[in-house]
Amino acid sequence: MSEKKDYYDLLGVNRNCSEDEIKKTYRKLALKYHPDRNPGDKQAEEKFKEVSEAYQVLSEPQKRAQYDQFGHAAFGDGGPFGGGFDFTAGFEDVFGDIFGEFFGGTSRRRSRARGEDLRYNLTLTFEEAVSGAEKKIKIPRQGPCETCHGNGAKPGTAPQTCPTCRGRGQVSFQQGFFSVSRTCNQCQGHGTIIKDPCTTCGGTGRVRKLHTLSIKIPAGVDTGSRLKLRNEGEGAPTGGAPGDLYVVIQVEPHPIFERDNLDIVCDVPISFVQAALGAEIDVPTLDGKVKMKIPAGTQSGKLFRMKGKGVKDVQGYEQGDQHVRIVVETPTHLTTRQKELLKEFAVSGGEEVNPLSKGFFDKVKELFD
Repeated sequence: MSEKKDYYDLLGVNRNCSEDEIKKTYRKLALKYHPDRNPGDKQAEEKFKEVSEAYQVLSEPQKRAQYDQFGHAAFGDGGPFGGGFDFTAGFEDVFGDIFGEFFGGTSRRRSRARGEDLRYNLTLTFEEAVSGAEKKIKIPRQGPCETCHGNGAKPGTAPQTCPTCRGRGQVSFQQGFFSVSRTCNQCQGHGTIIKDPCTTCGGTGRVRKLHTLSIKIPAGVDTGSRLKLRNEGEGAPTGGAPGDLYVVIQVEPHPIFERDNLDIVCDVPISFVQAALGAEIDVPTLDGKVKMKIPAGTQSGKLFRMKGKGVKDVQGYEQGDQHVRIVVETPTHLTTRQKELLKEFAVSGGEEVNPLSKGFFDKVKELFD
């Protein structure tokens, strides 16, 4: 008898490789040497058996440890894992999607079809998004037919076991030395057929209705937030699980506040005199008006931070701040006396009356002179 090849060499991996590497390498080799891709090629079939045997050992930590210690002797008649190999074992793990690629079927029994997921776009006011709300929405969706109670059969009759697959939903056939299953074409995987369909739903087991749902919107949601409501989507045909409903949030703009993640930005206008002399003003917040001191000499665009006056996150762990942006209003429609006072103010103050503009024009002069 010829000497057995080293399992690591067969797969082309080193002895310290991960389980992931072993699995990926085996998948490539198994696809390459699979008998159905190499009909009549005895060498390919033998190679396929060798790499499958190597994978069975190296993919299981306990067997791999025994092999690393004792080599092939661990799997002889007297070894701890003696008794031969099953070349189809473990295929569902590695080839769950490959059987479909080869044969147009699946290696697992098909479950009942699930209903479709639905999307509902919900518009909220700024306040509702920040504080949370309870809203009622109406969803047109497929639900169980009340006439047949969702089984699709005419009252007084019942779905019958599919004679082709005998209720399994799948039929098996031999492909090479594998037994492969595929979805039954007669019952489409349901395992039953309906000879006398319900006249209300036409045998689908579903009818479209308008459903009213009451949903709670958590505080802190924003435009683009998605709420998932399990089993509130389309009903499934003939008794499967319903889909889910995704509520997608759109928040209307606010006339005063702007939102930046969890922070709130608010523009607050003050007069020229308030900016120059300082003042105490009322500032709107999400919780109502708050007094804020404006220091003398405040310039337009200055930002003041009000800690903890922003939006709470959806989980309630954090809360943002409010940023107050000062907008100094330039007086218009001045009376003659007001104009005279401003001119006197400018003369008495000299260049220092406008320190920012002075600095700017000094730089312009240096640049072009």
